[in-house]
Amino acid sequence: MRLYTLESNGREIVAAEGEAGRLYQLKEVRDMNELICTWDEKKESIGKLSEDTGWEALSPDAYHIVAPIPVPMQDIVCLGVNYREHIEETTEVLDFTKKEATVYFSKRVNRCNEPGGKIPLYDFVDSLDYEAELGVILKRDAYQVKASDAEKYIFGYTIINDVSARNIQLKHQQWYLGKSLNGYTPMGPCIVTADEIGDAHNLNIACYVNEEKRQDSNTKYMITSVEHAIEELTQGMTLKAGTVIATGTPGGVAMGMKPPVFLKSGDVVRCEIEKIGSLKNVVG
Repeated sequence: MRLYTLESNGREIVAAEGEAGRLYQLKEVRDMNELICTWDEKKESIGKLSEDTGWEALSPDAYHIVAPIPVPMQDIVCLGVNYREHIEETTEVLDFTKKEATVYFSKRVNRCNEPGGKIPLYDFVDSLDYEAELGVILKRDAYQVKASDAEKYIFGYTIINDVSARNIQLKHQQWYLGKSLNGYTPMGPCIVTADEIGDAHNLNIACYVNEEKRQDSNTKYMITSVEHAIEELTQGMTLKAGTVIATGTPGGVAMGMKPPVFLKSGDVVRCEIEKIGSLKNVVG
């Protein structure tokens, strides 16, 4: 199922995609976080979404799409340098060629940027970069979960653009600040539930800047899989229901180009992941 958060008549509502691509409001939940945490109870009652089963489709001119989880319940957990080609392209700046363990960091998100939203320019940022990433959302509290059981905890997947201020990231030698500025986490356009994605490690992933393809890869090239990350993270830490995990970006970022070609005002950034869709934002 494809799930959206919409803004309609001045308030946010949750909707699911039914027949012919129409969206239907799920009136029994307040927001996406509530739906995620109660999904196993509610998914059967949603049933088939169509006019024939008593559902009323929303008029396309009555809403606009915002981030599927506008306000995550916690910081987003991120995997760094999780594709070999990304490690290789950034060795002159950050050398992770000899890393033996997964790099984890977190990203503060007071509010996720929406599809079509502007990625802000700050006067103290001179090296604005993009990172197309597969986002994983958990539906249950996870603690000491084995990789073989991890799929039982996954609600669904979305697209995340891990926008990064490289000069801030490198200045502080720690990634939290350079990746956590307001507007630096575009997410969307929807969440696709795990049953419809199937194998999350065989999805084409790409990023375009002004229609120039910059990133072009597949999630099968992740170094640390989704399941292994969940196992490792939950060895001694509880990941709460609603946790969002960003799984890293492939090669092709602006920092890795020679010379680097960072984002500037007016640039259109489009991140795409197979089976999920397209997330487009404008720098401004």
